[in-house]
Amino acid sequence: MRIGDKWLTEIVVCSIPLPPWVLEELNADPDIVYTDRSGRRNPEYISLGCDTLPVLKGRTPVQVYSDYMRSFRDRFAGYLGTVIAEVQVGLGPCGELRYPSYPEANGTWSFPGIGEFQCYDKYMRASLQAAAVAAGHENWGTSGPHDAGEYKQFPEETGFFRRDGTWSTEYGHFFLKWYSGMLLEHGDRVLAAAEAIFGGTGVTLSAKVAGIHWHYRTRSHAAELTAGYYNTRHHDGYEPIAQMLARHGTVLNFTCMEMKDEQQPGHAGCSPELLVQQVRAAARAARVELAGENALERYDEQAFAQVAATAEAAGLSAFTYLRMNRNLFDGDNWRRFVAFVKTMADGGARTTLPRCDTGHSDLYVGFVDAAKEQRAPESEAAAAL
Repeated sequence: MRIGDKWLTEIVVCSIPLPPWVLEELNADPDIVYTDRSGRRNPEYISLGCDTLPVLKGRTPVQVYSDYMRSFRDRFAGYLGTVIAEVQVGLGPCGELRYPSYPEANGTWSFPGIGEFQCYDKYMRASLQAAAVAAGHENWGTSGPHDAGEYKQFPEETGFFRRDGTWSTEYGHFFLKWYSGMLLEHGDRVLAAAEAIFGGTGVTLSAKVAGIHWHYRTRSHAAELTAGYYNTRHHDGYEPIAQMLARHGTVLNFTCMEMKDEQQPGHAGCSPELLVQQVRAAARAARVELAGENALERYDEQAFAQVAATAEAAGLSAFTYLRMNRNLFDGDNWRRFVAFVKTMADGGARTTLPRCDTGHSDLYVGFVDAAKEQRAPESEAAAAL
């Protein structure tokens, strides 16, 4: 994205490793994690191809997830429904319902690359083979698409994702339906377990869906496809996700709420605004609540205004601001953030902080200015020493 004359195109790196005891199992069976066409393993999350197989010391991954959620429920039972109002259920890498198709580790992927399909561990390959046999095309199940390119490529550089590429053929439809269907089934299994475990506790369940906005303006929506969202010019990939979440009373938490199309690099084919509109329509059609997040760490008024406008138009049930760190509490950043919170609380009506505050809340502009003035002489004195 661009702020002024500066492009910001980074993806926030998130590292949540698997527990050590799971990594021990990985040493014995490397196929329990996602694998790309070149054989590179991704230890961020257990492959959904083995969801129902006892690959973790005699338990299935879904059983392990269930045991963890049950333990959490029992340990924090006294807080559920009061202090803990919502439980966001992790469904994939970074907690998002997706495949790890754009890993930044070791420079494997960089924005705005299309990413790669993650279906080459033996469990995913076995599922693909079974689906191909059932479809009457056994030869379609021997591998993923051979012409899908590499992580850093653009759609038109591949045979699969180009304007009228393989994605639009009968084979392309078969593969993408299977690939996205596996992801939906995974979300359905884990959320069914979460619903049973947290039912009656008073907490709201939510699940996070990634805002993959690059190459959205192309026909194939390549980056979304490799992540598991079968969303093309001819196929809506977010309606099935919203419907699956609705079955379990789960809030759809979507990101990139702060982004505007005009702030994105032209060569990347981005459209975060149109993507948010599509997800909003899918949520409304499925009658599922929509919540939001910002994708990048931003403190400027443009980002806050975009979030407020989106929240008002979409009727967001909640918004998570990322991130709480030292930058947030910088005087100007904090002032803008507090104004943003007041705007959200007032339903999107733009507000400004007062110059004075009889309640002495330390949130008004005068306090911030005074604090900055107080720090200035101290800094000068330190410099003189």
